[in-house]
Amino acid sequence: MEKATKALLIVGMIGLVSCGLVSCGDDKKEDVTDTVNRAGAVETAVTVQHADSTHDVLLTTHKVWTDYKEYKTIVYRDTIPALGIEHATAENSDGDTQKVNVKKDYEIFITVK
Repeated sequence: MEKATKALLIVGMIGLVSCGLVSCGDDKKEDVTDTVNRAGAVETAVTVQHADSTHDVLLTTHKVWTDYKEYKTIVYRDTIPALGIEHATAENSDGDTQKVNVKKDYEIFITVK
């Protein structure tokens, strides 16, 4: 990756996350914005997908927006260990409950220094 592109990506991510942290209130767990400033921004999504019973895939996607056009999409996939199964109670639309086994999900925390 070119040095200029790396610098743009890093500066954009820091700016994006810093703005999000400043505008967030305490204990808010909702999106801060519904739209991305496509004039110049880096949009980042982090998700965990279940691959099989012993592996999950950490998927990190960065979309670089410049002058209202998507300049580049950068995708990183990392295989990580699955956390196993947890027991939960599920309820259908009729109100009937049933014990089910579901895969545990990772919690995602992003730290900016």
